[in-house]
Amino acid sequence: MHWLTDLLSAIGVVLNGIPQGIMAMSLGFAIFPTMFSFIFASAVNGAFGAVAPLSFQAESLALTGKLGRSLPERTSIIFGGSVIMLVIGLTGTLTKIVDVLGNGIMAGMMAGVGIMLAKIALSLAKDQQLTGWISIALAVIIYLITKDLVWTITISVVGSSLAAVGIQHYHADLPEHVTARRFIFTKPTVNVRVVRGALSLACLNIGANISYGLITGQMTGIKPNPVNLNLLTGTQAIADMGTSLLGGAPVEAIISATASAPEPVVAGIMMMLIMAVILAFGWLAKLGKFVPSASIAGFLLILGVVVIFPENAAIALHGTGTTAAAITLVITAIVDPFTGLLTGAILKFVLPLLGLGV
Repeated sequence: MHWLTDLLSAIGVVLNGIPQGIMAMSLGFAIFPTMFSFIFASAVNGAFGAVAPLSFQAESLALTGKLGRSLPERTSIIFGGSVIMLVIGLTGTLTKIVDVLGNGIMAGMMAGVGIMLAKIALSLAKDQQLTGWISIALAVIIYLITKDLVWTITISVVGSSLAAVGIQHYHADLPEHVTARRFIFTKPTVNVRVVRGALSLACLNIGANISYGLITGQMTGIKPNPVNLNLLTGTQAIADMGTSLLGGAPVEAIISATASAPEPVVAGIMMMLIMAVILAFGWLAKLGKFVPSASIAGFLLILGVVVIFPENAAIALHGTGTTAAAITLVITAIVDPFTGLLTGAILKFVLPLLGLGV
């Protein structure tokens, strides 16, 4: 019966990914080409026996949506970020970057991302008050009861969407390119926002690939940790690079419950193939017409304030070098991950020269 347990864990992660896929549609990303990212990642995981799957990730979607003002800018941010990550993956420098900066500064950046997600959640609730505040209320209640993110995102998104449809008769007409079952080439563009966004997305993915990837590996119970971070980074980069040129959404490293299944590799592949089928048949687009973007507000708030911030802030503010880590946290929350990480890197080496490296 191992296959049934594998399938159930895969379905659980799919349920977690569907609302974030709807979030991707709300930002204007095309769904059909994104299907091939899941197929590509499942093929790589099958070929190399990798346990860490890829899926829609709220953090990268929220960051891209915040820093890019239009779809061309957002896809260009993803393309630029994927180029940077591909170089990092191929050269094996992911862990070396962390070794240089230190866990404190990296944790400070991730904690700042947590605050950023909370700010985005509150902004969504302000723009769409009924949907947003119901989503937040449901997410807080369900998480307090279950401590389970899958139940939290499912009930908060479904409940707030039903309220929007029932009370406000919500129905959105998605742009044609979002639901089109064909490839539309999106030429990359370059400006200050795109460069800043690409660097910020790369910084976020450095932290996410290490933390989420290794957590997923730990969930398998296999020692040493079976996740190959360079393979994970390269797979994610190539998948995003291809889909971004066709207007598709990014797929990134996630904390995946499939790792705790009896056959974690098989369960992860199942999850990605199920998601590919959902995208191929246009089922996600049909759901997206009745799901407001603010329905994800509750999940973003819990993810940022309860899941990401406390653990990473504790690491950032513990031990030596806390000043640089704390400033990294604040700058990331106020500006973006790249500026935060750059500030932290400079302070790490400058503060000791001033006798302030505490």
